[in-house]
Amino acid sequence: MRSLIWKTFGGLSKAYYMRQFFFAMMFPIIIFMALYQTMQVMPPETLIFLAGFAAINTFLYPYARFVYESIIGFILGDNMFIINGIVMLVAKLMTMTICWAAAIMIAPLGLVYLYFYHSRQEK
Repeated sequence: MRSLIWKTFGGLSKAYYMRQFFFAMMFPIIIFMALYQTMQVMPPETLIFLAGFAAINTFLYPYARFVYESIIGFILGDNMFIINGIVMLVAKLMTMTICWAAAIMIAPLGLVYLYFYHSRQEK
């Protein structure tokens, strides 16, 4: 069991995971700041669900981002595109938002890949 957890959740480098986790934290912070600013009253069940969803997606975001970057790396290869910085930042923010919002669905692909990759490395 320990091997399974290490091969999947421990499969990314600590530097990569921490960097991506740092960026993932901005989404729940923005969501809860917006809720606080509007002083919107919600049922406790909704807040618990939202907090749980945010925590799970934030934890899984680095793995979802890993999947996204792997697919983009495969498609684009070593090509370099020169575009406007603002356009690039907007596109990056959009992809980060999609990866965070869908992390619970995308991350399992990355975890399965990491498991098989590290299993093959052991042999």
